[in-house]
Amino acid sequence: MSVLVGKQAPVFNTKAVVNGSEIVENFSLKQYEGEKYVVFFFYPADFTFVCPTELIAFQDKIQEFESRNVAVVGASTDSEFSHWKWLQTPQNQGGIQGVKYPIVADQTLQISKAYDVLAGEEVYDEEGNVQFVGDAKAYRGLFLIDKSGVVRHQVVNDMPLGRSVEEVIRLIDALQFTEEYGEVCPANWKKGDKALKATQEGISSYLSEK
Repeated sequence: MSVLVGKQAPVFNTKAVVNGSEIVENFSLKQYEGEKYVVFFFYPADFTFVCPTELIAFQDKIQEFESRNVAVVGASTDSEFSHWKWLQTPQNQGGIQGVKYPIVADQTLQISKAYDVLAGEEVYDEEGNVQFVGDAKAYRGLFLIDKSGVVRHQVVNDMPLGRSVEEVIRLIDALQFTEEYGEVCPANWKKGDKALKATQEGISSYLSEK
């Protein structure tokens, strides 16, 4: 798996559904650069079981993301039309009606490949032809991108394993804290906790106060 932390997030331009119902032709994360942080997450497929719990959980916390100047963007290898239909389906019928943040369509698989979260692989047969082996869906990858477009955190779960939205918010708080104060965040740090200076004296002081 590629490690994108510390690198510019892969650039793409594709179709997406925004505001829960509007299909746009040319969606890109570049629109946020210089203005917002981005949580960009992949999920395997529309109309499945774990996926709606995650997408709805992100929407339930959207005000917390917005208060931290963070844009949330989802993506899967489904079409924009599948996304649109899922977004119109009530939650009690397995849909995600009420989700308003953008959901990207990656039917070409190029975005999932660029972020290295695509299940399966392309292999060559005996005649040199490329064939895709496996299920062309994305693992549950998540990327925290700063305002300069650099990936600062990534995590990839297997398809059955849902993510913690609270943990994503904790990492955003840690990143923004380090950017503002220049201190580093120890294990299990959360907003309001004591941080430490990246020196031996700073570590010793932190440990002595625990």
